[in-house]
Amino acid sequence: MLIVTYTLTVMLLIIGSIAWRKEKKQQIKSRISSAFQTDLQNEVVKPTDEIKRLSFSNRILQPIMKQLKQTFNQNISSEKREKLEMKLLQAGTPLGLTPVEYRIVQLAIIVLLPLIFGLYGLLLQMSGGAILFFVLFGSLIGGYLPRFYLNQKTAKRNKLALRELPDFLDLLTVSMEAGLGFDAALSKVVAKNDGVLSKEFQRCLEEMRLGKTRRESLSGVRKRLLIDDIHSLIGSILQAEQLGIGMVQMLNVQSLEIRGKRKQRAEEQSMKAPIKMLFPLVLFIFPCIFIVILGPVVINLVETLL
Repeated sequence: MLIVTYTLTVMLLIIGSIAWRKEKKQQIKSRISSAFQTDLQNEVVKPTDEIKRLSFSNRILQPIMKQLKQTFNQNISSEKREKLEMKLLQAGTPLGLTPVEYRIVQLAIIVLLPLIFGLYGLLLQMSGGAILFFVLFGSLIGGYLPRFYLNQKTAKRNKLALRELPDFLDLLTVSMEAGLGFDAALSKVVAKNDGVLSKEFQRCLEEMRLGKTRRESLSGVRKRLLIDDIHSLIGSILQAEQLGIGMVQMLNVQSLEIRGKRKQRAEEQSMKAPIKMLFPLVLFIFPCIFIVILGPVVINLVETLL
């Protein structure tokens, strides 16, 4: 009886230990599987939740724009891209547009404006010829408007740069007379000022830090600013560097010359002012004066004659 009890006890202990080990392994496996399943579920569910939280523009418009950019980028040649990029740089990169984005906006305007003009003609119940004329007129405006905008931005930017040039050049000359080199003086003036010239010469300094020569960087400034005074200034700087002429002396001469030109431009504008004032005087002011002066006389004449 004792032998049977002992045998059963040993067998139960062995079976219990085996079952306990299996149960422990099963628990470990279930924990591992549950952990990996939750991670996979999170990985699968999380993006869908994030996509659902995104706005309409992020879900639909941005992928469409990305696809359009890729298509236009493949169709635009490198030469056209460089020309467009230079035009945008000359205009100061309005709205942060890249050449591809500018082409997309240009195409959208060319397509939308004729449609808007045509719908306007339909709302006014015009004839077919008038609607066709409206559509053609809208297409002409759509083709001309982006170029006109870039030209206006370029002209405004050049005008601001020309206005800033004398003071910028004086500060550069004073900094070099104080003992700084050309690059150090230029960086000092750029850090203290803000404007079109400061941004352009800041870009010039960054290009020099990236490995371009001074000639290449200054030539880039000359291409981006379409001003004769800046062209002559940069040409004089490059010539002085090549021939070994004193940079301070050259800058003093350029400063005097540019200030003389600014004085001449101011005198020219002052001489044009009377001629410009003549048209509003004749059209708006003189008729009112004649009415006030001659009005009573005309009334008296009419009364006496009648």
